[in-house]
Amino acid sequence: MEARSNSRIAAVILAAGVSSRMGEAKQLLRLGGQTVLEQVLQNVRGSRVDEIIVVLGHAAETIKESVAFRNVTIAVNQDYRQGMGTSLRAGLSSLSAGIAAALIVLGDQPFLRSQTLNLLLDQYWQSKAQIVIPMYKGFRGNPVLLDRSVFPEVMALGGDIGCRAIFGNHLEGIVKLPVEDVGILLDLDSQEDFERLQHFGQGAAEESALLEAADLRGREIPGAANFTGGQELIIVGREPVGIALAKMAKLLKFAVTIVDPLLKISDLADADRVLNALDFSHLPPARARFVVVASRGKFDEEAVEQALHANSAYVALVANQKRAQEIRRSLELRGETPDRLARVHAPAGLNIGAESPEEIALSILAEIVAESRTRGGGNSTGGS
Repeated sequence: MEARSNSRIAAVILAAGVSSRMGEAKQLLRLGGQTVLEQVLQNVRGSRVDEIIVVLGHAAETIKESVAFRNVTIAVNQDYRQGMGTSLRAGLSSLSAGIAAALIVLGDQPFLRSQTLNLLLDQYWQSKAQIVIPMYKGFRGNPVLLDRSVFPEVMALGGDIGCRAIFGNHLEGIVKLPVEDVGILLDLDSQEDFERLQHFGQGAAEESALLEAADLRGREIPGAANFTGGQELIIVGREPVGIALAKMAKLLKFAVTIVDPLLKISDLADADRVLNALDFSHLPPARARFVVVASRGKFDEEAVEQALHANSAYVALVANQKRAQEIRRSLELRGETPDRLARVHAPAGLNIGAESPEEIALSILAEIVAESRTRGGGNSTGGS
């Protein structure tokens, strides 16, 4: 592969969404003296990208009138209601011919640092990566950097599907880059997100406050230590299935740990412990450890790997069969043996025709109980 040091890289900012969970155009919500989209643009302009494309859709004319788009190419996605795949196609189609790669930036991610974008660019220039993904404390975030060689696949995506859909085709071309920027995980997906984060900007003092608000240190509530040595359920993610599972597991006397980068122990009364880093070595010993990954694809591959390395008695992945196969293939390329990978239950849970989050949680807990009885209580495990 030719040296990439002079390769030109663009940023494609996806800002076409309807903001249905927000109730209004979140691109125009104000953070201090700027709108969300203006803050995103400022952060991107502070990086070394050569070109900026902004993809608009919902409320496009209103946004054009409200935001100063200097030195920016605007691509209007008329099909924005069909989902993210159409916005990716509109953005990549608008790039100049000489662009070698593109950062796919979310238009609702205003706390991302310019320096982080530059680190992604540097990684691309210095490697043969087709895809560069930022990681914070073991959690995967955005933006993702894509080499031009994968553009055709991304542009062929349909519906509300993001870049992750092509990752399984390029496992050997993916580089995961650790960064010290919680902003890669913070987006304004709901009114709750906005209310929690609207007071924080990019200054040093505000950055400190942002980290405090995110509560990334990891805490245990009083009494959690009393469960050490018993049966522990680790739930990765705070999606509805995981929340329902935590409630049910408490009834069966499991010690429950939730693994999520931004969750505080006060946010979930049914958890005994919250771990804000995707690193199971921080967990105390347990007689049997059962792990359920329910992160809707955000951290699933990394979480399954952690669970296997922790010699967990049970590992389940809430995902469809295609995604489960992608994860198994990726981990196999990284040295996991077929015997270890065969321990991953995917789809998770017993087949009871479950549909709702609560029913899925019930099917998973039933499978855990069956596994526990079969193993006579499970394996003795340590933190890693």
